[in-house]
Amino acid sequence: MIDPRTAVINERLKNVRNVIAVSSGKGGVGKTLVASVLALNLARKGYKVGFFDLDFTSPSSHIVLDIGDQYPEEEKGIVPPQIHGLRYMSIVYYSADKATSLRGSETSDAFIELLTVIKWGNLDFLILDMPPGIGDITLDLLRFMKNVKFLVVTTPSRLAFETVRKLLDLLRETGNSVLGVIENMQMQDSSWIRSQVEAKGFRYLGALPFDFELEQRISNIEGILMTKFSENLKKIIENLEQSV
Repeated sequence: MIDPRTAVINERLKNVRNVIAVSSGKGGVGKTLVASVLALNLARKGYKVGFFDLDFTSPSSHIVLDIGDQYPEEEKGIVPPQIHGLRYMSIVYYSADKATSLRGSETSDAFIELLTVIKWGNLDFLILDMPPGIGDITLDLLRFMKNVKFLVVTTPSRLAFETVRKLLDLLRETGNSVLGVIENMQMQDSSWIRSQVEAKGFRYLGALPFDFELEQRISNIEGILMTKFSENLKKIIENLEQSV
């Protein structure tokens, strides 16, 4: 049986050209920083960009992006505020930056409700900052949102890649598009992650060397865009633009 909310969600997203889910099988790989800086760089290139933080338990993009005191407006739905050139949305607007203790169906209901009420308008890119792992949000995303392209983030850690491998397997089994894999926080030259990714038949997009200055630039938008992290991500973006 088709969930009637699917039609509403697709109507809300009909004018969004590309939906990119920045995902990983594991937390702590720098996914939020990759998603945030990716969105900022795309906006600086002149694209219309939206950013949706889907980590309901521990959202942190509002800190990275220094969202200030701007809030969504209600106009036959929820209109995300324009922040640093991004249409930005996060559960933090409703949780008051406190822990959100949602379980199972509660998580799904919150996610689906937001998808049905948020008015994104015309966008070239909607960047989704996904929660870690393969949980309810990821499974509901696969169910309710069409034509999502996944950008998968790992670190050089073999433990991190083991969880990423499982996510890649799931995305292949469900027939979802994977733009490729980014290796974040690389501290020494190694081709191990690249070899593993390519052996599975996925695209290795490149490595982002560990940037010791990055932590000090969080919440400083101009500063974060001047980091080596951002400069290296720009090169990956140039490859991504040819794939979407």
